[in-house]
Amino acid sequence: MIAVCKHELRGYFHSLTAYVFGAFLLAVVGVGAMLYNLQAAVSNFEYVLSFSSLVFVVIVPILTMRVLAEERRQKTDQLLYSLPITTTQVVLGKYLALLAVYLIPLAVICVYPLIFAQFGEVYLPTSYGSIFAFFVMGAALMAVGVFLSSLTENQGFAAGITIAVILFNYYSVSLSEYISSTAFGSLIALDVLAILLGFLIRYLTRNEGLAYGVALALVLALAAAFLVDSSMFEGLLPAVMEQLSLFERFNTFVNGVFDVTAIVYYLSVIGFFLLLSVQSMEKRRYN
Repeated sequence: MIAVCKHELRGYFHSLTAYVFGAFLLAVVGVGAMLYNLQAAVSNFEYVLSFSSLVFVVIVPILTMRVLAEERRQKTDQLLYSLPITTTQVVLGKYLALLAVYLIPLAVICVYPLIFAQFGEVYLPTSYGSIFAFFVMGAALMAVGVFLSSLTENQGFAAGITIAVILFNYYSVSLSEYISSTAFGSLIALDVLAILLGFLIRYLTRNEGLAYGVALALVLALAAAFLVDSSMFEGLLPAVMEQLSLFERFNTFVNGVFDVTAIVYYLSVIGFFLLLSVQSMEKRRYN
C-alpha cells in the first residue's frame, strides 16, 4: 500500500497535477481572504472557507479523474492485480496519495488565521474547526471521485460525471425547494433510487439475482410503508436531499458549531465509496 502511495505521489509531482491543484485552491482561498478578511474587515476566516467550498467542483476532478481511469485505459491495472497486495490496499494507497496532495495547500491555509490574528480578533477554535471540516469534506468528495473514476477508462468522462455529481450535491438544498413534497411523489422518487441501486449492484457484482432481489425488496418495503402510513412520505424527498448534502453540513461549522455527526457522515461517505471502488476493481479483475 505504501509503495502504491509513493508511486502515485511521484506521478502527481512529476506532472502538473499537484501544482495546478494546489495553486487553484490557494488562489480561490486567497481571493476569499482578500474579500472578507481584508476589504470587508471581517475577522471570521470560516466565511472564507464557505466562499471557497465551490472550488471542489474544479479541483476534485483534476485530482481524481485519472486515478483509476488512466490505469484502465493503459491496461496497467493488470499489473496492479499481479502485485502481492490486495485490491483494497491498491485503492487505499491511491487514496492516501490524494489526501497527501490535498494536505499540502491546506497546511499553507492553516497559517492564514494566525496571520490575521496579529491584526484583529480571530476566534481560532472556530477557524481551525472549519479547516478540519473543510479537509474531511474534501476527502469525502475525493472518495466519490475515485469511485466514479473506477467506472470508466475515459478521464474526460470521469471528470465530467464528477463535476455533475458535486454540483448537484452543492445545489441540492436549493433544488429541494422545487422538488415535489407530496407523499406519492416521494414514493416514486425513492422507488427510482431503489431501482438504480439494483443496477449499481448488478454492475459491481454481476449477480443479477442479488441486484434484482435487493431492488424488489426495497420497492416492496416502500410500498408497504406507504400503505401503512403515507403521511411519513410527505416532504421526505426534499428532506433526504438536504440531509445528503455534504456542503450543507459544512455550514454548521461555519456557524461556529463543531458537529460530530457531520464528521461521522463524512467518514461514512469515505468508507462507502472506497468500498464501492474496491468492488468495481474486483469486478474488472475477475472479468
